[in-house]
Amino acid sequence: MTPADYEALRPFMTDAERAEFDSLLASYEPPLWEPLPGPQSIAYGSDADVIGFGGAAGGGKTDLAIGKALTQHKKCIVVRKNGTEHVGMVDRMGELLGNRDGWSSKDAIWRLPEVQVEFGSVPNMGDEQKYRGRPHDLIIYDEAAEIPEFQIRFLMAWNRTTVPGQKCQTLLTFNPPSSAEGRWLIAFFAPWLDRKYAGKRAAPGELRWFATLVHGSGVRDVEVAGPEPFEHKGEMVHPRSRTFIPSRVTDNPHLVGTNYVSQLQALPEPLRSQMLYGSFEAGMEDDAMQLIPTAWVDAAMARWREPDVKPPMDSVGVDVARGGRDKTVIARRHGMWFDKTIAYQGSATPDGPTVAGYVIAATRDNAPMHIDVIGVGSSPYDFLNNAGLPALGVNVSEAARGVDRSGQLRFSNLRTELWWRMREALEPSANTGIALPNDPELLADLCAPRWRVQGKTVQVESRDEIVKRIGRSPDCASAYILALIDTPKIADLRRGHTAARDNYDPYAYQRPAARGEHNPYA
Repeated sequence: MTPADYEALRPFMTDAERAEFDSLLASYEPPLWEPLPGPQSIAYGSDADVIGFGGAAGGGKTDLAIGKALTQHKKCIVVRKNGTEHVGMVDRMGELLGNRDGWSSKDAIWRLPEVQVEFGSVPNMGDEQKYRGRPHDLIIYDEAAEIPEFQIRFLMAWNRTTVPGQKCQTLLTFNPPSSAEGRWLIAFFAPWLDRKYAGKRAAPGELRWFATLVHGSGVRDVEVAGPEPFEHKGEMVHPRSRTFIPSRVTDNPHLVGTNYVSQLQALPEPLRSQMLYGSFEAGMEDDAMQLIPTAWVDAAMARWREPDVKPPMDSVGVDVARGGRDKTVIARRHGMWFDKTIAYQGSATPDGPTVAGYVIAATRDNAPMHIDVIGVGSSPYDFLNNAGLPALGVNVSEAARGVDRSGQLRFSNLRTELWWRMREALEPSANTGIALPNDPELLADLCAPRWRVQGKTVQVESRDEIVKRIGRSPDCASAYILALIDTPKIADLRRGHTAARDNYDPYAYQRPAARGEHNPYA
């Protein structure tokens, strides 16, 4: 009720009613912050453990973050890629509070009687370690699409409290990713954002439950039916809830009617659709030097179908875990159709014989086994080789063996050449028919490396350079580029050798070869 409404009702009140109402008005203190009706209120009232909010510019992301911190939580941290980007949020907090009492610019913490709000940043991989072991009952990732997935998941491990009854939540605010490196958010909130999601699509604000399960094939988020704990491989798993609430500038009455809407309308596509409508389908731009365009990988994954009968296996690629967060990954190729990924956490592959056992179990049809032998890969290779199996050690630091398809470009090393062969296989104009499993991790890994060229020599980023930039090793893609190597099977070589011996003609060099007579493996 506004003051005008109250004055209009005064003539109809008794003296006692007027006195009581005046007393209530005098004692009334407006709330520090209230959410706007619509998406902001839905997000503010959500009980989800992890909340995604935004999608478009001007939808009230900053105010939601500040409002939740000041009115629902006790100890909060706001994380952005760069610390200098916190200025707007700090200024907005000052406006709401009416002063800057409790603000320390030295340690970027706002200490109030009832709540503490810290402002952190993770500009470089490894900066997340600064916040290790520091619990917060609300973690806010502002512009989450700019922050690598590993850093976000790392800090979420300390989303906890010892205050009885205090809800712990993580809030991710973001616009549609503008680069391939932010695509992980679409997979993370797949029921709401991924148009190719295989399950039932979720409504805005609907709670869905996810469990992080350790399989023989690695660790992945799996959607489950509800919050009830369950046992998996001897461990009690407690699912956590997620939701996503889209918002647009039209949901914010403070901006509707201003020139901000016209500014968004004037943006070029696809930025216009992303910022104005929150479109996650609008095109994301790859880095100019991204080795393999995202659209090429998407097309190969769209071609993938599980066959009723798999053709013979032609090649196996094995990338062995180097410890830490790395995984041992096995990729299998049948012609140009690649089977689903097999992956094991590094802890599940402690030695060479164990890795070799997994490789043997995954291999069919005497397919050659291509193993990266740098570092820990040499042990399983030796085991397989000593067992008389068709194992081939691949040292990717060696010199390249060929040139690109045009014959114009050379490669700095074998690793660059193998990555380039995958690029050539995926290039639409090559029409190879390559089909890759629809695996978000594989897509992210294949799109991770960047390249540079000096003169006519191409060089792809090293594994260490990729890890430093995105926080993880592209183990999955490494196995697939090894599986792409086309090595003839031993049985085929033996048959060819026998045929060449039986058909030996000492005078053949004097006559033109007949069509089909050439045997390159003889």
